[in-house]
Amino acid sequence: MVVDYSELEADVLRLVVGATEGGVRAFGEETVTRLVRPELLRGAAEDELTEEARAALATACANVLTISAAELHDELATIYDGILVDDDLDPGVLTAIGALAHWKSYLEQNRRGEVYELAIRSIEDIDHEVSADLDDILATPEMAAEYERIRRLLAPGAGQERGTHRR
Repeated sequence: MVVDYSELEADVLRLVVGATEGGVRAFGEETVTRLVRPELLRGAAEDELTEEARAALATACANVLTISAAELHDELATIYDGILVDDDLDPGVLTAIGALAHWKSYLEQNRRGEVYELAIRSIEDIDHEVSADLDDILATPEMAAEYERIRRLLAPGAGQERGTHRR
């Protein structure tokens, strides 16, 4: 099956919109955790972020599933204030900061669009690793596996058993 990038985006959006609340939450948690993994931050040069910003980024990433939206807002403010370069931030750092920002917005407003954005950032993260063909986005095993993970977690009924005892 040949799927181009725009078809993949449309299918992910359809899955996010159609998923249960528990499925959306479980997918969001798994995806944001993947996008703030420690190895993504290893490329951060000392001249890109202040020491305070690096500490805030490390704290936010390490505690992403337990930190409140307000605490995450404060950590992101420290990170943004501590960016020392105009562009050229390390791609892994950029991925982590973007994921934290989308997760914060999801926690604050419960908007599924933020979880959709996390899904797209996750696809882009895989693409960065394997340079997928945009006309046949699922041709690489890594991209096909990521798409299957997204489908599995967002499929109708997914997350219901997990989502029942979340707040």
